[in-house]
Amino acid sequence: MSAKQSMQLFRALRMSQPTLRQPINRISVCRFYSTSTEDAPPPLLSKLKADLKTAMRAKDTPRLTVLRAIMSANLNASKTSTPIKTDVQLVALIRKIQKSSQDAAAEAKAANREDLVQKEEDQIKVLDEYLANSGVESLTEAQLKAMVQDAVEASKAARTQAKSIMGDVMKRLSGALEGKDVDRKELAKMVKELTG
Repeated sequence: MSAKQSMQLFRALRMSQPTLRQPINRISVCRFYSTSTEDAPPPLLSKLKADLKTAMRAKDTPRLTVLRAIMSANLNASKTSTPIKTDVQLVALIRKIQKSSQDAAAEAKAANREDLVQKEEDQIKVLDEYLANSGVESLTEAQLKAMVQDAVEASKAARTQAKSIMGDVMKRLSGALEGKDVDRKELAKMVKELTG
């Protein structure tokens, strides 16, 4: 083959294949950032997450145990139909954990296990600290009783039937107790006592 023919063959091959100078179809890359309409987490939850990191660094075992329990309960609640979205709900969750710690301390005391009693009491102190600094308004029993008494009187003044008075009182109280830390079971028990 002569040099001229090989050069022509080389040019023909080169023209048939795309080169770097020819435009290549590029895939456009676009990042879609989340524009979720979900609410931000409760401020207390953000504080708990920051405190969890601090407790890990400081190796503060009682605080770490409490914070992990709260985070775990929050995660479990997020998988239900009523996830925790407000500080009031989070405070109710902390109260529930506190009640279980108090029960565990009582059982340990009955079993004469002072080491477990001390551990539970340390956890209860940490829970009390978070409840006190939660920023959620708590009502005393006297304040709650006064509110229930006013609602019962208003319901009787409206001449509500005797069998539906408890429901009416609870409905009247639901607006007044919005955003406050109140145990609903205790409230229902108190309403039942005052209406019955």
